[in-house]
Amino acid sequence: MTRKKVFIGIGIVVLIGAMIWANFAFKKTEGPTVTAEAIKARKLESIVSASGKIRARRTVNITSEVSGKVVKLAVDEGDRVKAGQFLLQVDPRNVRSRLQVSEASLEQQRIGLQQARQSLENAKVNLKLALDELSRQQRLDKDRLATKQALEQAADSVTLRQGDVRNAEQAVPTAEQRIRSQMADLASAHYDLNRVTIESPIDGIVTKRNVEEGEMAVQGFTNNPSVVLLIVADMSVIEAEIEVDETDIPNVKFGQTTKVTIDALPDKTFTAKVTEIGNSPINASSASVGGVRQATTFKVVVTIDGEIPEVRPGFTCTADITTAEREAAVSVPIQALTVREMTFDPQGKVVKAPKPEKGKRPAAGAVEAAELKPGFKKKETEGVFIVDKEDKAQFVLVKTGIAGDKFFEVLDGLKAGDRVITGPFASVRNLNDGSQVKIEDPKK
Repeated sequence: MTRKKVFIGIGIVVLIGAMIWANFAFKKTEGPTVTAEAIKARKLESIVSASGKIRARRTVNITSEVSGKVVKLAVDEGDRVKAGQFLLQVDPRNVRSRLQVSEASLEQQRIGLQQARQSLENAKVNLKLALDELSRQQRLDKDRLATKQALEQAADSVTLRQGDVRNAEQAVPTAEQRIRSQMADLASAHYDLNRVTIESPIDGIVTKRNVEEGEMAVQGFTNNPSVVLLIVADMSVIEAEIEVDETDIPNVKFGQTTKVTIDALPDKTFTAKVTEIGNSPINASSASVGGVRQATTFKVVVTIDGEIPEVRPGFTCTADITTAEREAAVSVPIQALTVREMTFDPQGKVVKAPKPEKGKRPAAGAVEAAELKPGFKKKETEGVFIVDKEDKAQFVLVKTGIAGDKFFEVLDGLKAGDRVITGPFASVRNLNDGSQVKIEDPKK
């Protein structure tokens, strides 16, 4: 009886041990808790955002072409003006005095021309008389009735009168040239008199006024801002000049749709199109301040559709340029994308690490460096973790396309029905290929 109890006890112990072993042997190991979602198609837009300033397509700096005091000023900042509308007048007295002097001088030159022409006529008459006298003396000399002295005097008189005619003929074109020169001076004076009155060259808005009535206007020979009296901007076509980072500029193309928001009009969004892309950087890529390299940006101009009565040049704005669109793109959340160091064979295929022994943590999905064979190489590669049927994380290499605000397009590497691990970030960062995971119930 005692022996039987011993065998029964041994059997119970063995049974309990077997149950305990089976429990540990077949118990499913639970890894980190993660969230996952199935792959599906979404509409994606790739956006390049940049800030800048509003400007008019056409802006004219009004300067004075003559120097003088501003005696009339008809506009203020913000006034709308039409082409040809009176803006201001510079004191015309000095220019008018010069005009009167030119007119008087021209009249004198005309009188001088008349005198030169009359002198020419008189010289020709005197030459004819001298020639007639010479001819008469020559006839008398044939008849031996003229003295030698009289004949010589008649010949000398002809020579003298011929010189007078030549001088008179030269004086006429000289006088005519003086008249032409004086007429040019008079035209210049008339032009300057017209320039003291300044009119608007375009339809637009007076966006800046740098002068007051009674102040001096300085003649503007260059685009020196100090001589600019008024600025008139044509706001019928409004542009936004923005600065786009060098990493985004290759994706920006002419005609791309843009949404513009203006800080002064926060509740409104305006549509626009890209109309100008700079080829030279705004600031040098090699420049640095305090050892920190400065960002390199390029100028991009977008033209806003329609007119905006409330807007003014210089308003701060933000432009969102749509550089690409996909109507039904296979996409996954951006936070699902991660980077792992993978080993590739000479053909470019991924070489998986051998499964670790039981009880040991799996490797990071790559062969150890010491085991690399000739032609094999390691490199960091983008990919995502998907969940297989056994709730294990499998690292999959993906080829990405455009990126939206929250999702990126997957061109290759995933198929419909795959469940992608999307978070938490710390779990995704520390996951290894083949790790057991626990899928969080989305209803919780």
